[in-house]
Amino acid sequence: MRYENICRASFIDRPNRFIAHVDLDGTRETVHVKNTGRCRELLLPGAEVMIQRSSNLNRKTAYDLIAVYKEGLGLVNIDSQAPNKVVGEWLSGLDFSVIRPEYTFGSSRLDYYMEKEDRRYLMEVKGCTLERDGVGFFPDAPTERGIRHLHELAVAAREGYHSFIAFVIPMPGIRKVLPNMDTAPEFGHALYEAEKAGVHILYLPCSLGESSLDIDVSLAPSSL
Repeated sequence: MRYENICRASFIDRPNRFIAHVDLDGTRETVHVKNTGRCRELLLPGAEVMIQRSSNLNRKTAYDLIAVYKEGLGLVNIDSQAPNKVVGEWLSGLDFSVIRPEYTFGSSRLDYYMEKEDRRYLMEVKGCTLERDGVGFFPDAPTERGIRHLHELAVAAREGYHSFIAFVIPMPGIRKVLPNMDTAPEFGHALYEAEKAGVHILYLPCSLGESSLDIDVSLAPSSL
């Protein structure tokens, strides 16, 4: 996926989950944060960030904050809509006959339903932006929704679906994601139980630039 109208700014602060203040060429600008997660280790005063100017002239905020440079790591994309988009692009290049986004299963809406010959697939996508010592961790805050998705995927696996949870890793050099047991042990336990039930765990590292994000096909499976 590609971004247009990208520019650099310096992070100032984040008064709530939805907005932040940045310094853009000496002007204090209020921007929309495209990630409601905590991002505490990323959004630090003075951090260089990438913002995108919106084409909607009627918005209260003219820019979206989509990425941040983390010291010692590099550029991290924090756009929470990006993981689903890049997975959709990646899936379209695989050998599925049917790909449906936003598929309702049980009491949840999972990100993708796919078909191949007589096989049915379900996939839930999670974007990982938390890094410690070269390892990714998910989530960065407790997530009841994420736990529910794992339970639904486990049910689907028992019913014969090929069930996947896909961790998109939009930061450089990170190849694997572990459950964040310090912050969300319930998710970690649910992930373990889902894997025991037959849910497959996918790690999808990305290639990224200041105005682009893609699944790194050299590190991703060529078929599911």
